[in-house]
Amino acid sequence: MSLRYFLPIYLLAYVIAAFFWRSYVVWKRTGVNPVVFKGSDSAHDFIGRIFKALFAVIVAVVVIDSFVPSAYQYLIPIHWLESTWIKLTGIVLLLVSLLWTILAQAQMGNSWRIGIDTEHRTELVRSGVFKISRNPIFVGMTVTLLGLFLIIPNVVTFITLLVGVILIGIQVRLEEEYLTRTHGDKYTEYRRSVRRWI
Repeated sequence: MSLRYFLPIYLLAYVIAAFFWRSYVVWKRTGVNPVVFKGSDSAHDFIGRIFKALFAVIVAVVVIDSFVPSAYQYLIPIHWLESTWIKLTGIVLLLVSLLWTILAQAQMGNSWRIGIDTEHRTELVRSGVFKISRNPIFVGMTVTLLGLFLIIPNVVTFITLLVGVILIGIQVRLEEEYLTRTHGDKYTEYRRSVRRWI
């Protein structure tokens, strides 16, 4: 399969597996909508809107790369990174990050949310991959952005990587503040024993 088809198929699989399917599973089990970003002017919801915009940019880049190659030059390619082994590294990172993210979401069970759910208390998950990372899903997302950049290195994918890392860093800290308030000493001890990333 050429990269022309790999990236759109991967992106579709990622959205279905990592967002829609897991959201549906949690909703069916609990009756709670796990997507908790709203339209307020809070820092949390503002970050949610930027995440959506970032995802829209990624979709546009993949569509241009796969189906409008004549326009790819406007993304300002970084030609010295265009090599077979770098692209293969990117493919491996994408596949590993998808599997890692799906595993982490499954291990979160009914506690999985997109955003910070202040209305429904969730259990603190410390098993599985959460024994080696407090934020394995965000680690997976970061690796996904890196993999995309390595496969189609250009200024736009580089910017999405940088912005994504910054947004994830802010979101993680907001979640840590909430989890500290919610779980108290239990989460404080967890923070001491497990790294934020990996």
